[in-house]
Amino acid sequence: MQRERKPDFADRLDIPARIKGRGAPSNPEGRFESRMRTREDDGWEAESEPAPRPDTTVTEERARSIISRNDSPDIHFTQSINTYRGCEHGCIYCYARPSHGYLNLSAGLDFETKLFAKTNAAELLRKELAKPGYVCSPINLGANTDPYQPIERRYRITRSIIEVLAEHDHPFTIVTKNALVERDIDLFADLAKKRLVHIFISITSLDNRLASTLEPRASAPHRRVKAIAALNDAGVPCGAMVAPIIPMVTDKYIEGIVEATAAAGARAAGYTVVRLPYEIKHLFREWLDLNVPERAEHVMSLIRQMRGGRDNDPNFGSRMRGEGEFAELIRQRFRLACRKHGINQTRAIQLDTSRFRVPSAPAPQGELFV
Repeated sequence: MQRERKPDFADRLDIPARIKGRGAPSNPEGRFESRMRTREDDGWEAESEPAPRPDTTVTEERARSIISRNDSPDIHFTQSINTYRGCEHGCIYCYARPSHGYLNLSAGLDFETKLFAKTNAAELLRKELAKPGYVCSPINLGANTDPYQPIERRYRITRSIIEVLAEHDHPFTIVTKNALVERDIDLFADLAKKRLVHIFISITSLDNRLASTLEPRASAPHRRVKAIAALNDAGVPCGAMVAPIIPMVTDKYIEGIVEATAAAGARAAGYTVVRLPYEIKHLFREWLDLNVPERAEHVMSLIRQMRGGRDNDPNFGSRMRGEGEFAELIRQRFRLACRKHGINQTRAIQLDTSRFRVPSAPAPQGELFV
């Protein structure tokens, strides 16, 4: 008896058209929304009609807190700051996309076009560092959304955060895909002498054409390599993240990225494999069907092999690196490439927490009249 095949995602969804400059081609409802919308063809829409190009909008907001904390064994910091919600880079694989659901917005186009800027971030940080009992531990910038995404040029919130950290000798790390990080070398250089900063620039491939659809508004790959060189030349330790590695899409660039970033002065590197939680698996499958349709099924098959047969593995210990033969092959290739080019794979970045100086408490209002 032949078993009926369960309809695949591509069979169930009308794949929309690619939108130039955007990662997601659609705007599906978030998992918390109570209403659902579907696209219907009434016969009037011309096939050649281009997809709309939504503009980026930024909402300024007053955040209530600024330091997020975690106890995950998979990441090597317990504190992080996200200066923005949403990210204009539009990386289709971004695991942070589902967080827009908490704002009643979509993980698709909404995530990369409807952004939120925490304009009081520096003020909040100063207050949190001054709280009694605060324990200094390196803070990561870029754990969820990129601190140097394009709107940082205008808002400069990330720079204001760094200025507060620098004022009080607080150590921090940065992960970014944008060469805009070079703008703040003037701050990083002095902090690096005190072992207070370490930067990682994430690179998925060395192919500009691929990057233009995979992560359309991030800096081009070669530009990120130049940023690594500029930071290291200025005495600022900057390593590379080969992340995420997507089987049959970006894995062929592993050795090339390690070689190029080592030549740029990187002495530390890490990697992750692609994760597809919640709405991301559908958005990513749309991207595959639009950009590499001949490989779409094979790519998903390899991802599932690394994820215990599922699209995503949320378990600590395996969610970042995957399991199985293909995941082990990636691990060995990365390890050998790092060894060949003198890259340190140590996962713990040693920064100095002993220099931290607690911010002074603000003067009581009554003293204004003394």
